[in-house]
Amino acid sequence: MLTRRHFLITSAALFSAPLAKPAGAAPVSDRSKWTSWDRQVTPANYDPATSNPWDLHARFLPQTVQANDGLTAGDIHVDAVARYLYHIQSDGTAMRYGVAIAKGNLYEPGTYAIRRKTKWPTWTPTAQMIKREPSVYKQHENGMNGGPSNPLGSRAFYLYVGNRDTYLRIHGSPSPRSIGGRASSGCVRMVMPHINDLYEHVATGSTAHLHPPEDAITSRA
Repeated sequence: MLTRRHFLITSAALFSAPLAKPAGAAPVSDRSKWTSWDRQVTPANYDPATSNPWDLHARFLPQTVQANDGLTAGDIHVDAVARYLYHIQSDGTAMRYGVAIAKGNLYEPGTYAIRRKTKWPTWTPTAQMIKREPSVYKQHENGMNGGPSNPLGSRAFYLYVGNRDTYLRIHGSPSPRSIGGRASSGCVRMVMPHINDLYEHVATGSTAHLHPPEDAITSRA
């Protein structure tokens, strides 16, 4: 005979354990947390031009500058030598932000289409990244959920050539003190509150120009 006590014990055994993430399941980004994550990574009383809890050089803070003649409004230009990203405006100015670029020969100059942009993206290292640095990337081979510790940070622009995803990104970073240096595995990094501001003004389909870094320029000279 099944007693009430037997039922309660059996029910607890069946239903009390949390469900584990299935092996091989795709990483996810919990939309219900996006707003709280944005607050978490944004300094109190944030002012793009002056807020600097990351101790960046002042030149890497966002500012409006005069754009060169002939540039297309809406385009992005990455000056890999000075470590600046410019977003060209329709009035002949540009918003300028500090960035970090890729280490060594992993930075890939070129002209790309921004075919996709995402808030709080998930991330999966490429096979090449895992092969190159297995001690760093192997643990994440099944992907990493979106969130403040995700390497792509709070926002990402996905760079394409035609219909081909290059796996290059312009993205926020949980390592803001890398700005001004060469730190990533191919992408262009920004401070998360800075790319959050930029994100709202960049249209899908815009062009991103990644200009050559200093070593490429020197080798051609």
